[in-house]
Amino acid sequence: MRLTVLVPGGSGQLGRDLAALASPSVEVVAPGSAELDLTQTGQVLASVGALAERARESGSVPVVVNAAAYTAVDAAETDEERAFAVNADGPRVLAAACASRRVPLIHVSTDYVFPGDGSAPYEPSDELGPRSAYGRTKAAGEDAVLGSGASSWVVRTGWLYGKTGTNFVKTMARLESTHDVLSVVDDQVGGPTWTADLAAGLLELASRAAAGDGPERRILHCTNAGAVSWCGFAKAIFGHLGADPARVKPCTTAEFPRPAARPAYSVLSPASWREAWLTPMRPWEEALAAYFAADR
Repeated sequence: MRLTVLVPGGSGQLGRDLAALASPSVEVVAPGSAELDLTQTGQVLASVGALAERARESGSVPVVVNAAAYTAVDAAETDEERAFAVNADGPRVLAAACASRRVPLIHVSTDYVFPGDGSAPYEPSDELGPRSAYGRTKAAGEDAVLGSGASSWVVRTGWLYGKTGTNFVKTMARLESTHDVLSVVDDQVGGPTWTADLAAGLLELASRAAAGDGPERRILHCTNAGAVSWCGFAKAIFGHLGADPARVKPCTTAEFPRPAARPAYSVLSPASWREAWLTPMRPWEEALAAYFAADR
């Protein structure tokens, strides 16, 4: 079976990794926001229509993987209207377009929809309680997609890093070269996820959805396996840079205040992904090693 996959948000770190997985059997169309702005209804309708026509002409099956999002967590606190337009209203229009064309939709969401006050990995069915504007708008986007009538799945992930864009790994690599010692928050725990691994998982799910064999569960969690604090993650990054991890010192969230509240614990359980018979994600330590090995 051949796929034609439309990826809104194609210029982001996840979108670029999805495009990199194009093959003779998987055509990936990955427009950036300049070409496909989810807040522009006309662009969304035209893009989904063009996808359906392109797939028909090539004898492939169309699927949409939505990687577009407003991800500036702190900025969203004072720009929630814009964040809502991108993270909730845009997906609502996209899902409606997919429903009308009978195109399966996979929508990427976040661990920040949870309050982060627990101590066990979150399951898809756990109660939401976002503590930030970003989290609220992403939760609203989930509702919009799942309530649209489209054949749709929400995939929550978190702590993304890739070869392009701005992310924690790149920030730590930059700061390592300019600071003798770094203080990094040690009381926030999550699951770092390499976008290349997530992209492969999303395309596996897209293939299942296109074949009419999508998982019965409509919300799935997908991160690299395991959990670590930001401080522990930074120490691991320093190790791969050939720097002394002892140069990274732990601090508390209270010592490093930010405009948006972060969940203290946002680890996502891998059970839903595994129970859907999707390929389990490797441990975050292995993914980070592969990330750095790819540069050698």
